[in-house]
Amino acid sequence: MAHRDKGLPQMTAPLTQSHYRVDGMDCPSCATKIATAARRVPGIADASVSVTAGTMTVRHGVDSDLAPLERKVEGLGYKVARLRPGPAPTPAAATCSHRHDHGQDHGHAHAHGGHAHTEDAHAGDTHAGDTQAGDTHDGAANASPAPSHAHDHGLDDPQAADGLWWRSRKARLTLLSGAALLIAFCLGKLEPTLGATAFTLAMLVGLVPIARRAVMAALAGTPFSIEMLMTVAALGAVAIGAAEEGATVVFLFLVGELLEGLAAAKARAGIRSLTSLTPRTALREVDGATREVPTETLPIGAVILVRPGERIAADGVILSGESAIDEAPVTGESLPVLKAQDAGVFAGTVNGEGVLRIRVTAAATDNTIARIVKLVEEAQEAKAPTERFIDRFSTYYTPAVVVLAALVALIGPLGFGGDWSAWIYKGLAILLIGCPCALVISTPAAIAASLSAGARRGLLLKGGAVLEKLGTVTLACFDKTGTLTQGKPVVTDVIGVGRSETEVLRLAAALEAGSSHPLAGAILARAASAMIVAPPATGARALAGKGVTGSIDGEEVFLGSAQAAAERVWLAAGHQARVAPLSQEGKTVSVLLVDGAIAGLIAMRDEPRPDAVAGLRALAEKGIRTIMLTGDDRRSAQAIGKRLAIEVRAGLLPQDKQRLVSELRGQGFIVAKIGDGINDAPALAAADIGIAMGGGTDVALETADAAALHGRVADVAAMIDLSKRTMANIRQNITVALGLKAAFLVTTIIGLTGLWPAILADTGATVLVTLNALRLLADGDLAKHSPRT
Repeated sequence: MAHRDKGLPQMTAPLTQSHYRVDGMDCPSCATKIATAARRVPGIADASVSVTAGTMTVRHGVDSDLAPLERKVEGLGYKVARLRPGPAPTPAAATCSHRHDHGQDHGHAHAHGGHAHTEDAHAGDTHAGDTQAGDTHDGAANASPAPSHAHDHGLDDPQAADGLWWRSRKARLTLLSGAALLIAFCLGKLEPTLGATAFTLAMLVGLVPIARRAVMAALAGTPFSIEMLMTVAALGAVAIGAAEEGATVVFLFLVGELLEGLAAAKARAGIRSLTSLTPRTALREVDGATREVPTETLPIGAVILVRPGERIAADGVILSGESAIDEAPVTGESLPVLKAQDAGVFAGTVNGEGVLRIRVTAAATDNTIARIVKLVEEAQEAKAPTERFIDRFSTYYTPAVVVLAALVALIGPLGFGGDWSAWIYKGLAILLIGCPCALVISTPAAIAASLSAGARRGLLLKGGAVLEKLGTVTLACFDKTGTLTQGKPVVTDVIGVGRSETEVLRLAAALEAGSSHPLAGAILARAASAMIVAPPATGARALAGKGVTGSIDGEEVFLGSAQAAAERVWLAAGHQARVAPLSQEGKTVSVLLVDGAIAGLIAMRDEPRPDAVAGLRALAEKGIRTIMLTGDDRRSAQAIGKRLAIEVRAGLLPQDKQRLVSELRGQGFIVAKIGDGINDAPALAAADIGIAMGGGTDVALETADAAALHGRVADVAAMIDLSKRTMANIRQNITVALGLKAAFLVTTIIGLTGLWPAILADTGATVLVTLNALRLLADGDLAKHSPRT
C-alpha cells in the first residue's frame, strides 16, 4: 500500500497500538477513507477501522506523534477520541475439555463413587485444537481505497447524546440548509433579481462543509469521493446558471444522508443492544455480608447473590440454590432451563423463582455477552467474497463515472453541435448518478443485519464469507454424542423380576446416592422424577471393574453389568433373552441382585436430542445429505442412526473423521461438519464449514466457523436458511442500486431528468438498500420468539 510506512522508524523499531473511538461512520467507505488517510500519516505502520464498533486501531512507533493522525481524521469530518488503555478482553481458552464421542452400553466403563460396572471403553485419541488468539481482520482497513461515501459527517453520531436525533449536528446542518433554501425561494419570488444570488448562498450553507471534506479526502489519498462529485456538480450548476437546482440538490443530499445515518445506526445497534442486558450492579458477598458493587469490578472467584426475577450479572457457576433460568437473551432458548448446584450460568440471563449464590468465572470484559458482541463485530468486518468483489468493482467504478460524465459534457457539443450548457448539465447529473454509495453498502448492510439477527438467536457466524458459504452446503456430517444426542444417558427401561419397577429403582438409587457418574446420575434422575425416596445404604463399596454392592434394609444388594452379575448368580435363559435385545439397541444394561437373586434390569442410553429428527428432516427437505461420524461402536451408533434415519459411519478416531470429510469434499460435496468436542477439531478444520454445538463454551465461540449456542440440531438448517435469505437480500440490493442508476443514466442523457432527480436516485437507493437489509434483522426478532420444534 502506498505511503503505508511513510516516516515509520526503522522496521526493527518496536511498535505499539493505540485505540480510538470514531463517531460519524455510516458505511464501509467511511472506514476505507479513514484507514487510507491514517496510513499516510508519518509514523503509522497500519490502521484498521471497524464501522460496526465505531473504533480505529493504529500500529505505530512507540515515539510517534499521534496528534497529526487525530487532526487528519477530524479533517475528514469525523469525531475522534483516544481510548484509555485498559485490560483487554482475554481470549477464551481453547483448552476446555470435551467429551469423546462414544456410546454407553453394558460393556462401557462405568466407574464412580467407589464402584464400577465392567465395560469396554472405546479409547479415542483426544486432539486439542490448535487455537490461536484470533486476529481481528478488519475488512475496511485491508481493502484497497474505494470510492468514498459522502456523509455530512457532523462530529457526532446520527443521534445526539440525549437520544434525540434532531439535536445532532448532522440534523442541525440539514435543517439549516433547508431553512436557507426556503429563504432563497421566498426572496426569489419577492425580488427575482436576487434569486440567483440567494440560491447560491443557500447552496453554500450545506456545500462548504462537504467541499472542505472533499479537499481533505483528496489530500489523504481518496480523490474520487462522493464529496468531490457533489462539490463539482453543485459548483457546475451555479456556473451554468442552475443555482436553484444546485441548492436543492445539496439539501436533498443532506436529507438522504441523514436518513441513511439513522438507518445505519439502527443496524449497528442491533447486536450492541445485548450489552445493556448485563445489570450495572451486583450483590457481592464479602465476609458473610452482601453489598452492591458495580458489575465491572467483579473479579473472577467473587461470589454474588441473585434474587428471583433479577438478571445475572456475570458468567458463573451456581454454588447453592435452584431456579429456572430464562436464557432467551443469550441463546434464544424459548423455555426456561432448570439449573441447580454446579450448573453454569450466563451474564444477562434472568433468574426465575429461586435465590442463587454464584461464583464468578469471567470478568465483565470477557463474559458471554461481551464475547458475543466482540465476535459479531469482528465477523461483520470479515468480508464475504461478494463484498470483496463489489469493493474491487467500486474502486474502478467512480473514476469511470467521472470519465463518462466528462465525455457526455464534451461529445454532445463538440461532436453533434449541441448546447454547451445543456450537455454540461447532463454531465453534472451523471456525476451524481454515479455515486457508489448504494452499491458499496448493499452487501455489508445485509451481512451485518444477518450476523446480528443470528447472534440474537444463538447462531454465531464468523464473518460474511462463512455466511455466504453456508447457503451452498450439500452435505452435513454430524458427531453423535452431545450433538445428535443429549450427551448424557437416561434410563429407558426398568424391568422388575419378582419385584416392582418402583422397588428396583428404589434399591438402585440407594446404591448410587452421592455419585456424580453419568450412569448413576441417570438412575438418580429417574428416581427423582418418579418421586422415589431412596433408603440409606450401609457398607456400600466398589468392586473394581464389576459394580457396586451394599446392604439396604438388611438385604445384600448388587448393581452391575450382566457379565458381572453372571459371575455371582446363574442367569436363566429367560433373563438373558431380556438383556440381549436391550443391548442390541445400544443400551447399557445394569442387573440388580438382591440376596443372590435377580431382582430387575435397568437399561440406559444417551438419547437423541428432542429436535434431532425434525432438524435432520429439515436438512433433507433442502436436499442436503446427512451422515453421522462417530467414535462409538457400530451397534450403538446404528441404533441411534435407525431412530434418526441418518447414514452412519462408526468406530472412527479423530483422524478417521478428518479423512472422511476430506474424501467427501473430494467427491464434490460442500461439507459442513457439526460437532461439540475437541476430538472433532481436525474434522471441523477439514470441512468447508465447521459448526460447533454447545451452550456458549469456549470452543463454541473460538474455534469453529460457526456456533449454535443452544445446541439444537435444527439450528444447522436455520443457519442455512439465514444464509440463503441474506444472499437473496444482497441480490435485491445490488439490483436496486444498479437498476436505479442505469434507469436515471438513460433518462438523464435523453433529457428527461436532471440534477435533483439524480441525487434522489442515489440517496434514495442508499436508504432503500439499507432498509431492505434491516428486514433481515426484523426476521431474526420474529424467529427468536416463534415456536420451535
